[in-house]
Amino acid sequence: MGDILTKAEQDRIAAAVRAAEAATIGEIRCVIAPRVVPDRPAPVLAWAAGAALLLPALALLAGLRPEALTRLFGGWSVGHAAAQDGAILSALLVYLALQASVFALAAAVLSIPAIRVRLPTGENAHQRVHRAAEHYFLSSDLRATEGRTGVLIFAALAEHHVEVLADEGIHGLAPKDAWSGVVAELVAGLKAGDVADGFVAAVGRAGAILAEHAPRPAGDDRNELSDAPTILR
Repeated sequence: MGDILTKAEQDRIAAAVRAAEAATIGEIRCVIAPRVVPDRPAPVLAWAAGAALLLPALALLAGLRPEALTRLFGGWSVGHAAAQDGAILSALLVYLALQASVFALAAAVLSIPAIRVRLPTGENAHQRVHRAAEHYFLSSDLRATEGRTGVLIFAALAEHHVEVLADEGIHGLAPKDAWSGVVAELVAGLKAGDVADGFVAAVGRAGAILAEHAPRPAGDDRNELSDAPTILR
């Protein structure tokens, strides 16, 4: 956790959340994801099959000949036309064996978790981050506030993407374009290389929006959620 935010930076964000929530019924949660792992596995067998089809073909274009492999492994050269069929069959078998070997090796390598998470899944980075933010929102205590007033500010660092989600008690109160300013504040901080400053500015902007459209009634000092930022593993 300290690799992304120091304790002092975490405390700054928590203080910004407390200050923002002082004037609103909204409950703000800041979440940082170093990298969003796809929630569905990449099709390893499909990638391995593609490698098995493509790599031997590229080897042929580069000058490799299956009959050369048969000689390498102890096969006899053919000296008369009647034996050509046997040579062709032998070359085809070697080529198929080469494809099978490439397939097995590629499947083994691509199944390594650190490699598999980087394989394309047909879902772009923004879709993946949006899905991860929604999953966090729906599965966390943000949905447990009394008036459904949770607001999620979610940043995926590796994907360079930010999401802001508001629960149904807040969502319809402020215009949709108001939240673009929250995103802009956070993105500016991330681009400058200061995660904490970005979140503090984004929380401040969110607090102003929430105070205008969902103010806190006098005498209500409830704080239903932790103010500390969450860093996903």
